[in-house]
Amino acid sequence: MFGPHQIIRLPKATRPLLLVVVDTEEEFDWDAGFDRNATAVTALSELWRAQDLFDDYGIRPTYVIDYPVASRAAETAVLKEYGAQGRAEIGIQMHPWVNPPFQETPSASNSYQGNLQPALERSKLKVLIDAVGETFGVTPEIHKAGRYGFGPNTAAILSELGLRFDLSLCPAFDFSDDGGPDYTAATADLYWFGADNALLGIPTTAGFAGPLGPTGPKLYPLLNADGMARSRLRSMLAQSGVLARMRLSPEGHSFADNKRLTRTLLAQGIRVFTFSFHSPSLKPNCTPYVKSEKELKKFLTQMRRYFDFFLGDLNGVAVTPSELRHRLENGADDL
Repeated sequence: MFGPHQIIRLPKATRPLLLVVVDTEEEFDWDAGFDRNATAVTALSELWRAQDLFDDYGIRPTYVIDYPVASRAAETAVLKEYGAQGRAEIGIQMHPWVNPPFQETPSASNSYQGNLQPALERSKLKVLIDAVGETFGVTPEIHKAGRYGFGPNTAAILSELGLRFDLSLCPAFDFSDDGGPDYTAATADLYWFGADNALLGIPTTAGFAGPLGPTGPKLYPLLNADGMARSRLRSMLAQSGVLARMRLSPEGHSFADNKRLTRTLLAQGIRVFTFSFHSPSLKPNCTPYVKSEKELKKFLTQMRRYFDFFLGDLNGVAVTPSELRHRLENGADDL
C-alpha cells in the first residue's frame, strides 16, 4: 500500500535514536462504536504531566493531533505554547468519523482513512491541515493515520498536500479483521516513499520478541486464527517470552517488555525507535490503560525508566522527525 519504497539501513555503529510520538486526540469509549458526538478533549489539561517529564530528558515529542483537538483553540493553548517554544513538533492524525466533511457512514471499515474514496480522504486531510494552521499557526508536515489506517491512495494524497513524514506503519500487527491494513510482515526499518521518494516513513516501533521472534511474521497469523487452543497457545508463548508481539509503548506493556523489544530490534539492526501512546491515557478512565491515579503514576514511572534505559544504558539520542530527516539528508557524527 506504500507503493515503491526504499528501505533505509543505518550502520550498526549508529547510536540508537529515539522519537516520542503522542497520539493527541479526543476521548471516546474504546469498546463502543464510532460516535461523531464523542469529541471531548478534557485530557489535554493533563499534557503537562508528560511534557514536564520529556523536558527533564531533553526530549522534544511529536504531538500528532486530530480534528477535535485542532479545532479547539482555547483547550490547546498549552500545546500551541509547547510548539512555539520549540519543546515539541506538531503533526496531524486523522480520525475520519470526527473529521469533516462528513460524507461517509461511520463504521469500522470507514474508521480507516485509507478505505475512504480518494477525494474524501483528501478533503478530510485538507480540513485537518487548515485547522492546524489556523489554531497553531504552523503548516504540519508530519502525518500519522488514525488507527494506523494507511491506504492505497494515501501516499499520493500526502505528497500532493505537502506532507514530508508518515508515521502510520505498525509492524507485526494485523488490523484486517475490521477492514484495516495488515502489517504482519512489515519491518521497523525507515524508508523513503511517495512521489520522488520525498516522504520519509518512520514506523511505529513494534515487532516480535523472543527466541521465535524471527518466525513471527509466518507463525503469528496461524496462532492468531480463531480457536480457543490457538488463543491459549499464543498466550502461553507470550507469557513465557518465547514469542510475543509488542508495540513500544507504556500502554499495555511493562518496562521489561519495552526493554526486551528494544534489545531484540537492536540485534536485528534497527537503530531508530518510536515510543508512542495516546494523550487521553494521561487522565484516568479515558483509555483502558490508565484507570486510576495509582495507575497513572505507574504509567509515568514506566516512561522514566525506559528513557533512563534508552538514553543512559544504550547511550541513545532523542530526536524529532525533522531532526532525523536532517541527519539522513546531511549526515551526522552519530549516523
